[in-house]
Amino acid sequence: MVAGALMLVLGPGQAAAQTIDLGDLSLNVYGFVMADAIYDFKRVDPDWNDTLRVSTIPTRGEPYGGDGEFVTSVRQSRFGVSANYPTANGDVSALLEFEWFGTGGDAGQTTPRLRHAWGTWKNLGAGQYWSNFMDADVFPNTIDYWGPTGMIFYRNQQIRYTIPLGDDELAFSLEDPGTALTVGRFRDESTCEIPGAPVGNCDSTINDNFQAKNDVPDVTARYRSNNNWGHWQIAGIVRKLGYERLDNGNSDYETGYGINASTVINVAGDDRLKLQVAYGEGIGNYFNDGGLDLAPDKDDLTRASATAVTILGIVAYYDHYWNDRWSSTIGWSMTDLDEEDGMADEEFKRGQIASTNLLYRPTDHVLTGIEFSWGQREDVDGTDGEDFRIQYSLKVDFSLQNN
Repeated sequence: MVAGALMLVLGPGQAAAQTIDLGDLSLNVYGFVMADAIYDFKRVDPDWNDTLRVSTIPTRGEPYGGDGEFVTSVRQSRFGVSANYPTANGDVSALLEFEWFGTGGDAGQTTPRLRHAWGTWKNLGAGQYWSNFMDADVFPNTIDYWGPTGMIFYRNQQIRYTIPLGDDELAFSLEDPGTALTVGRFRDESTCEIPGAPVGNCDSTINDNFQAKNDVPDVTARYRSNNNWGHWQIAGIVRKLGYERLDNGNSDYETGYGINASTVINVAGDDRLKLQVAYGEGIGNYFNDGGLDLAPDKDDLTRASATAVTILGIVAYYDHYWNDRWSSTIGWSMTDLDEEDGMADEEFKRGQIASTNLLYRPTDHVLTGIEFSWGQREDVDGTDGEDFRIQYSLKVDFSLQNN
């Protein structure tokens, strides 16, 4: 390939390759195909059975069938395009990236899902990308899709401004304020039980008449220090968490805040120690799994109001490279939510994940390996459940660049 041109190789029997002149544009088409084969020793929600997400582990009987299930998946496969264009007034870049891990209405389906839609000009960025509150480098070298439960891990729509400080950086962002709200043990109560409910409006539940109200963006700030031994990072967030009643229009809000401290330490060779501690109130939406932002703070319906839920997350993983071909990762993570009086007995309170693996790179662009994972979920009333799984994966990556 030559700089400024993209070469397209044509099919058999055609005379020659064709070249498209892209000028100063740098273009990269990349991605990977990843196939997973998993044996799960305990059946979980079938929409999530190709990853270990602790909030989906059953704690009350066997709602999804008996123990043991074999699962295959290609939903981790990825496709992306990145571009950079130098201008007289600073570089312009863009990134589009997709995977096939359907969520929401497509949960459990192999359907395209947008990961990143991100554009930058000089120090300004906008679109959907890793939250500024997050340290993506803490994610360990594992093959399970979901990863550590206690990690701040969130792709969010945002506007960000980054200030370079030599090798370090300071960044600020305004981010989409989506709020994870629960009405807890009151979800099935009649609206007539709510103080101030309109007369005659008793044909719906409280769950139907409470919703999040977001009218101010989340504000984050992050400082990252890069050193010869690795890096450390500290990030903070402030949120306005609103909620409203649809039956009478009343609304209120709580203030959420959080701190995320993380580091990646170069130990020896390519080995890395990855640590993160995150704590706050009303920041569960930014956690990898199991978080709540708002919950009822009273167990008496006539006095119920929402409060920001306190949450703690811890991540500790070690990536070890035996040599250029073989590597292993071992670690543990935890999420813990404070219990509020109005939360339902069966709601998620605490989760843990521990995992280890052995990975092999037989040649360039190919990764294969096996991973063992354990997860545990505990509910508000103390009921718990655990899961064990073994996963084998084969990953083949590709990249096409014009320079």
